[in-house]
Amino acid sequence: MEFEESGIGEECGVFGCVAAGEWPTQLEVAQILTLGLVALQHRGQESAGMVTSNGSTPPTYTTLKGMGLVSTAFKSEDLLKLKYGNLGIGHTRYSTTGISELQNCQPFVVDTLHGKIAVAHNGELVNAAALRKKVMRHGVGLSTSSDSELITQLLALTPPMEEVDTPDWVARIKNLMTETPTSYSLLVMHKDVIYAVRDPYGNRPLSIGRLVPISKLHSASGEGDTEGWVVSSESCSFQSIGARYYREVQPGEIVQISKHGIKSLSVVPRPEGDPPAFCIFEYVYFARPDSIFEGQMVYTVRQRCGRQLAIEAPTDADVVSTVPESATPAALGYAQESGLPYVEVLCKNRYVGRTFIQPNTRLRQLGVAKKFGALTDNFAGKRVVLIDDSIVRGNTISPIIKLLKEAGATEVHIRVASPPIRFPCYMGINIPTKEELIANKPEFEDIAGYIGATSVRYLSVDGLVAAVQGGIESCGEKEQISSRTKTSKRVGHCTACLTGKYPVELEW
Repeated sequence: MEFEESGIGEECGVFGCVAAGEWPTQLEVAQILTLGLVALQHRGQESAGMVTSNGSTPPTYTTLKGMGLVSTAFKSEDLLKLKYGNLGIGHTRYSTTGISELQNCQPFVVDTLHGKIAVAHNGELVNAAALRKKVMRHGVGLSTSSDSELITQLLALTPPMEEVDTPDWVARIKNLMTETPTSYSLLVMHKDVIYAVRDPYGNRPLSIGRLVPISKLHSASGEGDTEGWVVSSESCSFQSIGARYYREVQPGEIVQISKHGIKSLSVVPRPEGDPPAFCIFEYVYFARPDSIFEGQMVYTVRQRCGRQLAIEAPTDADVVSTVPESATPAALGYAQESGLPYVEVLCKNRYVGRTFIQPNTRLRQLGVAKKFGALTDNFAGKRVVLIDDSIVRGNTISPIIKLLKEAGATEVHIRVASPPIRFPCYMGINIPTKEELIANKPEFEDIAGYIGATSVRYLSVDGLVAAVQGGIESCGEKEQISSRTKTSKRVGHCTACLTGKYPVELEW
């Protein structure tokens, strides 16, 4: 809930699809891309785009882009123009670098010496400024302020040792990966293949799914039933398009996806001794709870966070509840560990949003009551412990506490299922400045008094890491790629926004 009005923004979502078997395909690639992006809508709502290709030599690329939600950006009559695509990539955007306008909408398509490429990117380059200067010294002009276009232009440059008439796209991608350590999950489409790429630190997620006949979706099935391959920022998009989760792209891995299947081409290692740095806030808030990362479902991890929070911050209360839906798993975990009953305390009006009614004194005084109705029978005369994702600025939770107390709660204890956010993120998440964060203000010394709560306790960093990593070893990675990826299987997570310890040196 705090995230909704805090200025914290998700990253972006990327999605790709390649039809299997003989082309032209009967698979509606453009429709699959659309549904995949709809499932990733929570990762970005500013713009959406897709590029499809017939995969011939030379290929015909068809592009569709628009501002706003996927449902706004893609009209049914426009999708008809893409119906002959055999493969394609798509993107839904939340801007971390580059202003919100159509020219920054992805995927980007550029001409190279060896034909067109299309690129979709999730993340943010930590050394973008230096890289912009570098490509400009090569005579490359940039038409947007997005670092995703910068990636596209870097891929278009001829890498050292490449023969003039023989494009080596693996070498080009590796060259990009040596130029910038993080943060990116990439989809690169060239002719009849898509290359799926994660940076060596694995900061942003990327998963592969296998399209199977709907009749075989929930039964054991062999490779012969494969209708196509998809790759997505989150596996939550697979179920809505009839795909099975196959595996994650490993940190530093370059995977080729074609009509013949998937093939791991290379793994670019991290500097010796560096662990992976998957963003821990994907588990805490950003990802959909039905997504799978590192062999475990996000919902289950959030439950473990709630149980760990109950161990670290118990309280004398009568009921457990939450307001943001994303915190429900943590609230249920807290209830399970503490033995307290879970109840709903508020009913949200989902249609209040923006209104034509001009604010007046009476409406301003009602405040949060316009958005929520109190379920007083569940908590009147009781002590409530309210679970939240995070308290960012502290100006959203306070009216909720006031409403509950006025509706009959005798005490309201706040328990936060993540540690205090103290530092900005420079790797794909838009977090308010350090000075705006409540954890860095003098008010934080008495945050309970500041927001009107009976008490406030946070999950510790160690507790969060333990909750996240507790299920990784037992779940394991189901798909063994090759001996080259063994170093990539070490466990590690980025906690920079909590600790200020960034996985790589920042260049500004």
